[in-house]
Amino acid sequence: MILEEKDRIVESASEKFLSQGISKVTLDEIASDLRMSKKTMYKFFPSKDELLRSIVHLMMGRMERQIEAIVSSNKPFPEKMTELMAFAGKFIGRLSTQFVHDMERFAPALWKEVETFRRERIFSRLEKMFVQAKHEGFFRSDLDHTLFMLMFLHSMQGIMNPHTLSQHSFSAQQAFKGIFKILFEGALTDTARKEFHFFDSLFSEQ
Repeated sequence: MILEEKDRIVESASEKFLSQGISKVTLDEIASDLRMSKKTMYKFFPSKDELLRSIVHLMMGRMERQIEAIVSSNKPFPEKMTELMAFAGKFIGRLSTQFVHDMERFAPALWKEVETFRRERIFSRLEKMFVQAKHEGFFRSDLDHTLFMLMFLHSMQGIMNPHTLSQHSFSAQQAFKGIFKILFEGALTDTARKEFHFFDSLFSEQ
Protein backbone atom coordinates (compact mmCIF):
# COMPACT_ATOMS: atom_id res chain seq x y z
CA MET A 1 0.00 0.00 0.00
CA ILE A 2 2.81 2.41 0.89
CA LEU A 3 4.62 1.70 -2.37
CA GLU A 4 1.38 2.10 -4.32
CA GLU A 5 0.73 5.53 -2.80
CA LYS A 6 4.26 6.67 -3.58
CA ASP A 7 3.97 5.41 -7.16
CA ARG A 8 0.68 7.26 -7.60
CA ILE A 9 2.31 10.50 -6.46
CA VAL A 10 5.23 10.06 -8.85
CA GLU A 11 3.05 9.21 -11.85
CA SER A 12 0.62 12.09 -11.24
CA ALA A 13 3.40 14.60 -10.60
CA SER A 14 5.28 13.41 -13.70
CA GLU A 15 2.37 14.27 -15.96
CA LYS A 16 1.91 17.68 -14.36
CA PHE A 17 5.60 18.63 -14.30
CA LEU A 18 6.24 17.51 -17.88
CA SER A 19 3.20 19.24 -19.36
CA GLN A 20 2.93 22.37 -17.19
CA GLY A 21 6.46 22.92 -15.94
CA ILE A 22 7.86 22.73 -12.43
CA SER A 23 7.14 26.23 -11.11
CA LYS A 24 3.39 26.13 -11.78
CA VAL A 25 2.72 22.90 -9.88
CA THR A 26 2.52 22.61 -6.09
CA LEU A 27 2.60 19.56 -3.83
CA ASP A 28 -0.77 20.61 -2.39
CA GLU A 29 -2.26 20.59 -5.89
CA ILE A 30 -0.93 17.09 -6.56
CA ALA A 31 -2.30 15.86 -3.24
CA SER A 32 -5.68 17.39 -4.04
CA ASP A 33 -5.81 15.74 -7.48
CA LEU A 34 -5.04 12.37 -5.90
CA ARG A 35 -7.53 12.98 -3.09
CA MET A 36 -4.66 12.34 -0.73
CA SER A 37 -3.97 14.12 2.54
CA LYS A 38 -1.14 16.64 2.61
CA LYS A 39 0.33 14.67 5.50
CA THR A 40 0.64 11.57 3.31
CA MET A 41 2.13 13.57 0.47
CA TYR A 42 4.77 15.22 2.64
CA LYS A 43 5.60 11.90 4.31
CA PHE A 44 6.94 10.62 1.00
CA PHE A 45 8.18 13.91 -0.45
CA PRO A 46 8.89 16.72 2.04
CA SER A 47 9.75 19.08 -0.82
CA LYS A 48 9.11 19.58 -4.50
CA ASP A 49 12.86 19.21 -5.15
CA GLU A 50 12.84 15.68 -3.73
CA LEU A 51 9.81 14.75 -5.80
CA LEU A 52 11.36 16.16 -8.97
CA ARG A 53 14.59 14.27 -8.34
CA SER A 54 12.68 11.00 -7.91
CA ILE A 55 10.81 11.61 -11.15
CA VAL A 56 13.91 12.47 -13.18
CA HIS A 57 15.84 9.47 -11.82
CA LEU A 58 12.91 7.20 -12.66
CA MET A 59 12.78 8.59 -16.20
CA MET A 60 16.52 8.11 -16.68
CA GLY A 61 16.30 4.53 -15.48
CA ARG A 62 13.46 3.73 -17.87
CA MET A 63 15.26 5.35 -20.79
CA GLU A 64 18.50 3.49 -20.12
CA ARG A 65 16.78 0.10 -19.89
CA GLN A 66 14.75 0.64 -23.07
CA ILE A 67 17.69 1.89 -25.13
CA GLU A 68 19.88 -0.96 -23.88
CA ALA A 69 17.18 -3.44 -24.94
CA ILE A 70 17.03 -1.89 -28.42
CA VAL A 71 20.77 -1.63 -28.97
CA SER A 72 21.63 -5.10 -27.61
CA SER A 73 19.02 -6.92 -29.71
CA ASN A 74 20.01 -8.99 -32.76
CA LYS A 75 17.87 -6.91 -35.12
CA PRO A 76 19.36 -5.16 -38.17
CA PHE A 77 20.15 -1.45 -38.01
CA PRO A 78 16.96 -0.13 -39.73
CA GLU A 79 14.73 -1.97 -37.24
CA LYS A 80 16.75 -0.73 -34.30
CA MET A 81 16.66 2.82 -35.62
CA THR A 82 12.90 2.66 -36.10
CA GLU A 83 12.38 1.42 -32.54
CA LEU A 84 14.80 3.98 -31.12
CA MET A 85 13.17 6.90 -32.87
CA ALA A 86 9.67 5.76 -31.92
CA PHE A 87 10.68 5.47 -28.26
CA ALA A 88 12.77 8.64 -28.09
CA GLY A 89 10.23 10.68 -30.04
CA LYS A 90 7.43 9.68 -27.69
CA PHE A 91 9.61 10.26 -24.63
CA ILE A 92 10.88 13.68 -25.67
CA GLY A 93 7.46 14.65 -26.98
CA ARG A 94 6.21 14.64 -23.40
CA LEU A 95 8.64 17.40 -22.41
CA SER A 96 7.04 20.82 -22.58
CA THR A 97 9.18 23.88 -23.26
CA GLN A 98 8.21 25.17 -19.81
CA PHE A 99 9.48 22.02 -18.11
CA VAL A 100 12.84 22.21 -19.90
CA HIS A 101 13.17 25.90 -19.05
CA ASP A 102 12.28 25.29 -15.40
CA MET A 103 14.90 22.56 -15.12
CA GLU A 104 17.64 25.05 -15.90
CA ARG A 105 16.18 27.76 -13.69
CA PHE A 106 15.07 25.82 -10.62
CA ALA A 107 17.10 22.59 -10.73
CA PRO A 108 20.48 23.32 -12.38
CA ALA A 109 22.32 20.64 -10.39
CA LEU A 110 19.78 18.02 -11.42
CA TRP A 111 20.04 19.11 -15.05
CA LYS A 112 23.81 18.56 -14.86
CA GLU A 113 23.06 15.00 -13.72
CA VAL A 114 20.87 14.57 -16.80
CA GLU A 115 23.63 15.83 -19.10
CA THR A 116 26.16 13.49 -17.49
CA PHE A 117 23.71 10.62 -17.80
CA ARG A 118 23.13 11.31 -21.50
CA ARG A 119 26.86 11.54 -22.19
CA GLU A 120 28.07 8.57 -20.16
CA ARG A 121 25.13 6.14 -20.15
CA ILE A 122 23.16 6.79 -23.33
CA PHE A 123 25.52 7.99 -26.05
CA SER A 124 28.02 5.22 -25.33
CA ARG A 125 25.27 2.70 -26.08
CA LEU A 126 24.22 4.45 -29.28
CA GLU A 127 27.78 4.29 -30.58
CA LYS A 128 27.43 0.49 -30.84
CA MET A 129 24.48 0.98 -33.16
CA PHE A 130 26.42 3.44 -35.32
CA VAL A 131 29.25 0.91 -35.68
CA GLN A 132 26.69 -1.72 -36.66
CA ALA A 133 25.24 0.61 -39.33
CA LYS A 134 28.66 0.93 -40.92
CA HIS A 135 29.34 -2.82 -40.80
CA GLU A 136 25.97 -3.58 -42.41
CA GLY A 137 26.63 -1.11 -45.22
CA PHE A 138 24.12 1.58 -44.27
CA PHE A 139 26.76 4.17 -43.40
CA ARG A 140 29.34 5.32 -45.92
CA SER A 141 32.65 3.42 -45.81
CA ASP A 142 34.61 6.67 -45.48
CA LEU A 143 32.65 7.69 -42.39
CA ASP A 144 34.67 7.92 -39.20
CA HIS A 145 32.14 6.67 -36.66
CA THR A 146 34.08 8.26 -33.78
CA LEU A 147 33.90 11.67 -35.43
CA PHE A 148 30.24 11.09 -36.26
CA MET A 149 29.60 10.19 -32.63
CA LEU A 150 31.29 13.38 -31.41
CA MET A 151 29.24 15.48 -33.83
CA PHE A 152 26.07 13.80 -32.63
CA LEU A 153 27.02 14.20 -28.96
CA HIS A 154 27.89 17.89 -29.22
CA SER A 155 24.85 18.65 -31.35
CA MET A 156 22.59 17.08 -28.75
CA GLN A 157 24.30 18.81 -25.84
CA GLY A 158 24.49 22.15 -27.60
CA ILE A 159 20.87 22.21 -28.77
CA MET A 160 18.93 19.86 -26.49
CA ASN A 161 19.43 22.00 -23.40
CA PRO A 162 17.13 24.44 -21.56
CA HIS A 163 18.99 27.63 -22.51
CA THR A 164 19.07 26.97 -26.27
CA LEU A 165 15.51 25.66 -26.44
CA SER A 166 14.19 28.66 -24.51
CA GLN A 167 15.72 31.00 -27.11
CA HIS A 168 14.04 29.38 -30.12
CA SER A 169 10.57 28.44 -31.30
CA PHE A 170 11.27 24.75 -32.01
CA SER A 171 10.36 22.17 -29.39
CA ALA A 172 12.66 19.58 -27.85
CA GLN A 173 11.06 16.94 -30.06
CA GLN A 174 11.56 19.01 -33.23
CA ALA A 175 15.19 19.67 -32.31
CA PHE A 176 15.80 15.98 -31.64
CA LYS A 177 14.30 14.92 -34.98
CA GLY A 178 16.18 17.63 -36.84
CA ILE A 179 19.55 16.59 -35.44
CA PHE A 180 18.94 12.97 -36.39
CA LYS A 181 17.67 13.80 -39.86
CA ILE A 182 20.54 16.11 -40.82
CA LEU A 183 23.33 13.92 -39.44
CA PHE A 184 22.00 10.53 -40.47
CA GLU A 185 21.00 11.47 -44.00
CA GLY A 186 24.57 12.66 -44.51
CA ALA A 187 25.98 9.43 -43.08
CA LEU A 188 23.90 6.99 -45.14
CA THR A 189 25.25 5.55 -48.36
CA ASP A 190 23.53 6.61 -51.58
CA THR A 191 22.06 3.12 -51.96
CA ALA A 192 20.78 3.04 -48.39
CA ARG A 193 19.24 6.49 -48.76
CA LYS A 194 17.32 5.40 -51.88
CA GLU A 195 16.43 1.91 -50.74
CA PHE A 196 15.38 2.59 -47.19
CA HIS A 197 12.81 5.26 -46.50
CA PHE A 198 12.39 4.82 -42.78
CA PHE A 199 13.46 8.44 -42.22
CA ASP A 200 10.39 9.66 -44.11
CA SER A 201 8.04 8.09 -41.57
CA LEU A 202 10.26 8.70 -38.56
CA PHE A 203 10.45 12.42 -39.11
CA SER A 204 6.93 13.06 -40.35
CA GLU A 205 4.86 15.26 -38.04
CA GLN A 206 2.73 13.29 -35.61
